[in-house]
Amino acid sequence: MKQVASYSLNDLFFLRIKNLWSYFKSESLAFKCISIYLFIEFFRPQSIFPILDFAPWAQIFLIVSLLASFIDPKASLKITGMHILVLLFAAAIHLSFMVAHYISWSQENYIFFVQWLVVMFISTAVVTTKERIYIYFIVLFLCSLKIAIGTAKIWVFRGFSFSSWGLMGPPGYFQNSGELAVLMLVLFPIGYYLYSRYKGEVRTWEKYALLAATICPILTILGSSSRGAQLALLVQITLMFWRKIFKPKYLILIALVGWIGWSVLPAEQKERFTSIGEDKTSIQRMLYWEHSWDIMKEYPALGIGYFNFIPYYTRHFPEDILYKKAEMPHNIFFQVGTDAGFIGLFFYLLIIIASLIRRLPIKAGMRHESDEFYVILWKAFKLSILGFVIAGQFVTIGYYPFLWILITFQTCIVIAYRHNFKPSAVNENGIKAY
Repeated sequence: MKQVASYSLNDLFFLRIKNLWSYFKSESLAFKCISIYLFIEFFRPQSIFPILDFAPWAQIFLIVSLLASFIDPKASLKITGMHILVLLFAAAIHLSFMVAHYISWSQENYIFFVQWLVVMFISTAVVTTKERIYIYFIVLFLCSLKIAIGTAKIWVFRGFSFSSWGLMGPPGYFQNSGELAVLMLVLFPIGYYLYSRYKGEVRTWEKYALLAATICPILTILGSSSRGAQLALLVQITLMFWRKIFKPKYLILIALVGWIGWSVLPAEQKERFTSIGEDKTSIQRMLYWEHSWDIMKEYPALGIGYFNFIPYYTRHFPEDILYKKAEMPHNIFFQVGTDAGFIGLFFYLLIIIASLIRRLPIKAGMRHESDEFYVILWKAFKLSILGFVIAGQFVTIGYYPFLWILITFQTCIVIAYRHNFKPSAVNENGIKAY
């Protein structure tokens, strides 16, 4: 059997490229394939290089990872409470097919939901050690950072000017400006906490990478023209600094940053804030929300069927379509509530609540030096989820990867600590190693 390269977390941290690559090459086929799958979904190489776009690469690597997991000695599916909540939510979605008004719409869009359900179960079965979690995280981090730098650069070179489409990410889940901004809400807390903790311990270029992961998401969110994401960013920043916010130097710093942020916002974007509730976009969304609530009351158990909102709204409320055609309800709770009724919404809310209140399964007094990185990630993931929820009140991203990949990472960490945790080794100098 192939021997996995013997590297501790300290040997990999933060971006020890040679060691990271050496460790990755020595890992199992299942882990390689699930990591490549994540890379494909977030980096989208087939969109950047069309010559590669001749096969469903993401699905291929996902299937191979599933099959290879049966011969991976480190792979083992441990069912957690989060798995059960996700399965109950999945059951509600599948039951909604039975009452769907337009079953073809449910069938055509089924992949959007089931894909991330499968990803979660394969990932939590394969990514079972702290080293594997770290490599898996680095894939997510670097792909998100690449998008953040690219889109922030576009906005800066555009002279911080306004455009009706905001900023566009790579084709796929993050192409739309609103969804791109939500990805930045995921990256920003991660970048900030890692930079704050490790800026004095990593190499200069690594420090700049972490700084970019803090600043570029903010620039992209400001340039995205997404009011919901900008509101979510403000909440994230407030929660990060609430203990220091009333200290004079931090008040001055926050005021300065706020003034700079407001100054670089284009006049058109400022007008979008002052016209909230009165502009055409706001009015259309409020109509979607009003009718979504009516639909949920009329079909309380299982809704009108998975992904049936657009055809149902088009048929029943044509007078309240202010644009060329009906869109999704622009709210994750109304999306799930109309798709799968109050039953589906109940389990969806439980998933979110559980992700926000669950704790890292290791007591503070028993943590080793190597655990600090995962403590930081744990805190950052919760702020990322909160940002997703707030921004999700204005965009339809209930089945997008944001929530699902974050709870997947949380669950991988839980499983690693509960079932595969080994005390950190002590080196020859008596210092606990990563």
